[in-house]
Amino acid sequence: MSKLNVKSMKKSTLDHLVTFAMVIVAYLIVQILIAAGVLSSLMQGLLVPMCTYSIVAIGLNLCVGYLGELSIGHAGFMCVGAFSSAFATKLLQNVIPNQIILFITVLIIGTAAAAFFGFLIGIPVLRLRGDYLAIVTLAFGEIIKNVINVLYIAKDTDGFHFAISNGNAIKLSDEGEWLINGAKGIAKIPHLSSFTAGVIMILICLFIVYHLVNSRSGRAIMAIRDNRIAAESVGINITKFKLMAFTISAAIAGAGGVLYAHNLSTVTATPANFGYNMSIMILVFVVLGGMGSFRGSIIAAVILTLLPEVLRGLSDYRMLIYSIVLIAMMLFNWAPKCIEFRQRVAAKLKKNTKKGVQ
Repeated sequence: MSKLNVKSMKKSTLDHLVTFAMVIVAYLIVQILIAAGVLSSLMQGLLVPMCTYSIVAIGLNLCVGYLGELSIGHAGFMCVGAFSSAFATKLLQNVIPNQIILFITVLIIGTAAAAFFGFLIGIPVLRLRGDYLAIVTLAFGEIIKNVINVLYIAKDTDGFHFAISNGNAIKLSDEGEWLINGAKGIAKIPHLSSFTAGVIMILICLFIVYHLVNSRSGRAIMAIRDNRIAAESVGINITKFKLMAFTISAAIAGAGGVLYAHNLSTVTATPANFGYNMSIMILVFVVLGGMGSFRGSIIAAVILTLLPEVLRGLSDYRMLIYSIVLIAMMLFNWAPKCIEFRQRVAAKLKKNTKKGVQ
């Protein structure tokens, strides 16, 4: 077999490999730090949330960066994935004793549920132009959160019991169990999430989105983003490809919700967990990391998740420093002068590398 020639490799392929290598190397470094006892329990507790936000940011970047449609309600799809998977876990935990198989099963369920809702929302909305998707996804995120807060589902020897708004209407036997208890959410969820599972999910999501954007469908999606009229004039089915990208984006967000829910003993549909602010935070990760850059989304998610905890000792200035870092990252990524500077540095490094090889 011939040796892999990096020079002849496509630039996009090399970029993808760098992203995969970055995630794997970061995972190995964290595992070494944990084994050496260097990483504090607080930092270890942030590992799964970092993976969760990275996954949801990857999904949103597919919608915003490649499809060119603004969504400010991806926390709603995250919520669907979280609650549908947690509900399935409560039903299946005694049927499937193996935790790995159980997690894979509920992961598929949560992802499929989020994809289904993404498909339903996309059918009417993606035929329109403008910011309609942003408005509808925002409404969906608030609706799904409020519906779950008034939903009561229980199970006992007599079967399932359902109620809306009034949980006292359900009379459970002594062996009964609440599956969804209104605003109290779903309790006693088995801890199935782990940092290893989160990293594997990130790698799978990266494989899916990279495979999509480099395929014929991905080129059609980017053509729609760049010039809808030109894409339509050459026979590209606008609605089909927009719906495909948005459904996959919602499914990835749902997968992040599954990881999020199974890292908690109790999951509730509160504004802090799945509200408007969560959607905006994920959008900030995407914008700061660079729209269209999945690697950038992961880096931004990790930095902005760690930063508030690293600065926790500076209680009076913590959010001020956080805000300054946000502004600095935005300028570094998007200011024309900064872009020119980065391009000059990259060109110089490339030139020096060629000289070294020669």
